[in-house]
Amino acid sequence: MGAGFEYDEETLRELMHEWNELANEFQDDLSRARLIATAEGPGLEYASGGNAELIRQSGSALTTTLYERAAFCRAMAAKFEAALGKYATAEDRHSIEIKQAGGSL
Repeated sequence: MGAGFEYDEETLRELMHEWNELANEFQDDLSRARLIATAEGPGLEYASGGNAELIRQSGSALTTTLYERAAFCRAMAAKFEAALGKYATAEDRHSIEIKQAGGSL
């Protein structure tokens, strides 16, 4: 078996849920960041417009960052979900091998 971490099924499931919850939090923050990215100046004078433009740029950067972080978290959750699938497959295989050898679980 290759190098790496080994987790039991419960830990894999918990980690998958935690990564998904974190992704959901980033997703929730995205709606707030979009409000910042579409901010308008309070007045028609140059200073208000310039200030709003800076705020929109900041909101745009925040939106991009939150989207990337949510995607990263979803990818991590998917890795733990895949590991759960491998775990279940290995359990099934071992169960079949034990039964074929005349044992029982």
